[in-house]
Amino acid sequence: MKEEKDNMMNDFFIENVSPTDFDTTVDRLSKEIENKSWKISNIYDLQKTIENHGKIVLPVKIFSLCHPKHSGKILEKDSERIVSSMMPCRVSVYEKYDGKTYISRMNSLIVASSFGGIIEQVMTDSAKEVEEIIEKILQID
Repeated sequence: MKEEKDNMMNDFFIENVSPTDFDTTVDRLSKEIENKSWKISNIYDLQKTIENHGKIVLPVKIFSLCHPKHSGKILEKDSERIVSSMMPCRVSVYEKYDGKTYISRMNSLIVASSFGGIIEQVMTDSAKEVEEIIEKILQID
């Protein structure tokens, strides 16, 4: 059963090891998101939030990002607004106890295929652009 759950996790989420430390990865991701004309709606510092409640965890920042040309296609029609709970796109940067920094996100291409129509199109286009952003920061300049 555990192996089956691990396979599902690997199907629905993508995780990469960053070639740089946590702070550098966060900085590079922020810059590359803006370079590609995407907007950062918010950056959640989960480490800080959890520390405020007395727990100590390794660094975790979650980026909420969107591109108006994509989100507008979904939000302009009532029939598509139901998927707004999956918006905006999210990318997580975190450390693990192995000392490495990781980048993860939902595998939007897998999820998109279950919808069809404009939702599938928008999620597919968005996923490709987000992957381009992440590929750029996974490279050492």
